[in-house]
Amino acid sequence: RKEFVDLYVNYVLNDAMRKPFEDFMKGFLRGCPATMWKMFLPVELQTVLQGHTKFDWHLLEKNVKYIRYKTLDQTIRNFWTVFHKLPEEKKKMFLAFLTGSDRIPGYGQEYFTFLIADAEVANPDEVCPVASTCNHILFLPR
Repeated sequence: RKEFVDLYVNYVLNDAMRKPFEDFMKGFLRGCPATMWKMFLPVELQTVLQGHTKFDWHLLEKNVKYIRYKTLDQTIRNFWTVFHKLPEEKKKMFLAFLTGSDRIPGYGQEYFTFLIADAEVANPDEVCPVASTCNHILFLPR
């Protein structure tokens, strides 16, 4: 029985997976050559591919740049007051709304910036904030 179980487990976990894994690896390495990945430790590679999962929200606030707003404008102060009171999950949801991902890119949070721009609409009370995920811009009505 032991020999049967050992052979079966080996088949399921190794032999049956060999061809699909080799096909995946061949395609992955075509777009991402292995020589580039060898310089990373496993945890570093995971961060590069998936992004950072720990956040310094005050650093994020510090790195924001403004278009047609100033740091001390009431709208901006209100935004950050409300933002910092949000639970962690809601902050991540905001990040996903802004960038399309709930993680900071792997190059580091100290280099991650986004823009907050005045939406410049006739009646700001009738407009919701809009995000340009490709450019990391939040259009925030006054």
